[in-house]
Amino acid sequence: MLVDDHTLIRESWRALLATIENMEIIAECGDGRLAGELAKNARPNIVLLDLNMKPMNGFEVLKIIRHVSPLSKIIGLSMRSEPVFAKKLLRSGAKGYLTKNSPRHEMIDAINAVNKGKIYICQEVQTLMSRQTSEGDNKTPDINCLSASELQLLSLWSSGDTSKEIAAKSGITVKTVEVHRHNILKKMKLKSTAALIQYVQSHALEL
Repeated sequence: MLVDDHTLIRESWRALLATIENMEIIAECGDGRLAGELAKNARPNIVLLDLNMKPMNGFEVLKIIRHVSPLSKIIGLSMRSEPVFAKKLLRSGAKGYLTKNSPRHEMIDAINAVNKGKIYICQEVQTLMSRQTSEGDNKTPDINCLSASELQLLSLWSSGDTSKEIAAKSGITVKTVEVHRHNILKKMKLKSTAALIQYVQSHALEL
């Protein structure tokens, strides 16, 4: 199933996949609101999902599809190559992440891997992940060094929640929240929660 609000993109995907044996496009749409209904009726094995749609973005559509067709495996596609977005998508339940710079063979590789139950992250993002690991001592704050659980807590802080509220929502103690906060600040090389939130806002990051 293809979900992208640009007709030309869907046509390109369709033309590519039509050349591959044992792959059949059973549904497609450019409207996130319609995607859930189509997924519920068609129950596709694989969904190629654009993350940058409007007014309903891909993360919202992903939740709907997972609810109505839980066995469908979702591969997200985005213009963003930052590892933090791949982490967020996989944390949300997707099985693959491609950028729109990915070559055609990577889309096929991703579909085959995800169909076999594997997780697939495109080479562009993997390269950035490796570079960040090898340059772990750089002095520039980098949100991509955070774990999925740390990103979740950061999202709550950015929404204005207190440590007590975060503890209640996350099912952990306030002390544990504070330990995480300390570790996040250390990893990000920032001195305060206010500086951390300012960093998130100034970079227009979607957590």
